Amino acid sequence: MQIPRSTIAVTFAFLVLFCTQAVAQEKSIVVASTTSTQDSGLFKHILPRFEAKTGIKVRVIAQGTGQALDTGRRGDADVVFVHAKPQEQKFVADGFGVRRFDVMYNDFVLIGPKSDPAGIAGTKDIAAALAAIKAKQAPFVSRGDRSGTHQAELALWKAAGIDIAADKGPWYREIGQGMGAALNTASAMNAYVLADRGTFISFKNRGELAVAVAGDRRLFNQYGIILVSPEKFSHVRKDQGQAFIDWITSAEGQSAIGEYRIGGQQLFFPNAAQRP
Repeated sequence: MQIPRSTIAVTFAFLVLFCTQAVAQEKSIVVASTTSTQDSGLFKHILPRFEAKTGIKVRVIAQGTGQALDTGRRGDADVVFVHAKPQEQKFVADGFGVRRFDVMYNDFVLIGPKSDPAGIAGTKDIAAALAAIKAKQAPFVSRGDRSGTHQAELALWKAAGIDIAADKGPWYREIGQGMGAALNTASAMNAYVLADRGTFISFKNRGELAVAVAGDRRLFNQYGIILVSPEKFSHVRKDQGQAFIDWITSAEGQSAIGEYRIGGQQLFFPNAAQRP
C-alpha cells in the first residue's frame, strides 16, 4: 500500500514543528529571583543582551528570596539569583545548589515620610533609628515575606536590641508582599520601611517618602547566583543555566549591570569574584 504524498508531507511538517519546539524549549531557563532585580528594571536591561548573545530565553519568577530558594528546592527553577548570603550558603550546603557566586551589590536604605515623626532623618546609625521608631511607635511597614529584605530587617531590629516579634504593636504592619507593595503601603500610610536602594530609585509612587537613613555598613546588600543541582533534579538545564551564570559574572555581564542607571543614578554595583 502506497502512502499518499500529502500524508507524508503533513507528517514531515509535524515532525519539523515538533523538533523546532523541542529545540526552543531546550534553549530556555527559569530563574527564580528576588523581586528587586525585577522591580528595579535591571532584568529588562540585561536579559535582552544575554538572549541575543546566546539564544537562551530567560523566564523570571520574581519572589522574595526565601520563596525563590524554596522554588529551587522543589526543582522548579534552573538558577536562583537572590540576596541573603547565609540562606544561599545553606542552600548549597544542603545539596540543592552547585556553587554560589557573588554578582553585585547595592545597599538597603530606611525610607520614611518627609515629616519624619521619629526624628531620625540624616542619621547613619540604623540601630538607633529603629530604636527611635519603636520608642515613638511611628508607623513602620514590614514585608513579612521571608525575603532577603525581610531577613535583613529582622537582623537590624535584633542589632537594635529589639525583639520585634514580642515588641511589635499596631504601629508595625506586616503585609506579606514584595518590595513594590511595601513601598506603596508606606507611601499611603506615611510610614517607614526598609528597602533596597535600587527598587526605591525606580519607584514612581513616592508620595512624601524619602531616604531617612543610609550609609551604615550593616545596610550592605550582596546578591548571589546559584545553579540548581542537576544531580538532585535531572531536568535542570545545566548547560543553559551555567551559561547564564558565566555570562552575568563575565566582564560583559558585569558591564551591563554597572551601566544600568535611572536618572543618572547607578542602581547596582558589579563585584563578581575573579572566575577560575
